[in-house]
Amino acid sequence: MNRLSTAVLLLAVFIPALFFAPAVLWALLIALVAGAAAFEWARISAFPLFLPLMYAIGMGVLAVIIYLMPQQAGAMLVLYAMAAVFWGLVAPLWLAGRWHGTGFFVRALVGTLVILPAWAAIVALREHSPLLLLGVMALVWIADSAAYFAGRRFGRHKLAPGISPGKSWEGVAGAALALALYASAISAAIHGLRVPGALLLAAALLYFSILGDLFESWMKRVAGVKDSGTLLPGHGGVLDRIDALCAALPIAAGILYFAHWI
Repeated sequence: MNRLSTAVLLLAVFIPALFFAPAVLWALLIALVAGAAAFEWARISAFPLFLPLMYAIGMGVLAVIIYLMPQQAGAMLVLYAMAAVFWGLVAPLWLAGRWHGTGFFVRALVGTLVILPAWAAIVALREHSPLLLLGVMALVWIADSAAYFAGRRFGRHKLAPGISPGKSWEGVAGAALALALYASAISAAIHGLRVPGALLLAAALLYFSILGDLFESWMKRVAGVKDSGTLLPGHGGVLDRIDALCAALPIAAGILYFAHWI
């Protein structure tokens, strides 16, 4: 199966589920994706023996427990806050080389902070509106595509050559321009969100999506692998497809909630 066939198959499952699946089924489906991502995280983190499978199962079970909690909304807000601390403080220090957690428990905790808040954001945003979730995810996808094409055409100045040599500042500029146009166009679709607010939201999500992408690239470079897995032919693993989303979605959900835009 080639890259295009995999993408078509994923969309054929994702779009109907996004708009028509019952809330419980959607949460379970995303928990399965979280489990698959957790398995890949454990593998590239060199968890020994059977621990990658146990970690994956534990991630899925933890997601289900949170979903069934009477205080589900509060638990999800806590996850957003934890993600904000991790992506806003820990991940930049990690990438700057000022702190690297190499122990099993540190890697297990970091993997949980990367994956579980993203699961919560996908469930919560979809519960508010499938179109809202799709719009936020599209923002990340547009940024990624624009950065790729702008970087290939104009890329001269490397963004992080020691982590991901293919990324450039020109790619970032292309992504910023594309997101400015996209955010301005969709601002009217979110209650209370005006163009300046939409541009600030887009800028924040661009920053965190790049951070998520670089963080997973760093993990793979340390592990000596090109892809996080082989589950998606032509695309690599689950983490390869959701690395930017893992950072951007919890931040988006938190901002939209606390700004009373949802």
